Amino acid sequence: MDVQVVFPEELLVALKEDHESFRKKVLLYTLGKLYEQGRISAGLGAQILGCDRQEFYRLLSEYGFSVIDYPEEELAREANSE
Repeated sequence: MDVQVVFPEELLVALKEDHESFRKKVLLYTLGKLYEQGRISAGLGAQILGCDRQEFYRLLSEYGFSVIDYPEEELAREANSE
């Protein structure tokens, strides 16, 4: 099943984006947020983007998403050990 989202042409003009690059960015931002929320795995995200997990992690990092999610107590322990 495909989901289509329609954006006004003016948005693409304002962003100076072509349809395909904008589509890829929207997809990446969507997958990145779902991954951060723990709703999808890196494997599924990579599969949807058509890349391997390492590339998926690289892209997430490049676009500002958290790639590694440490539990709060582990972060506190790390902070106190320095």
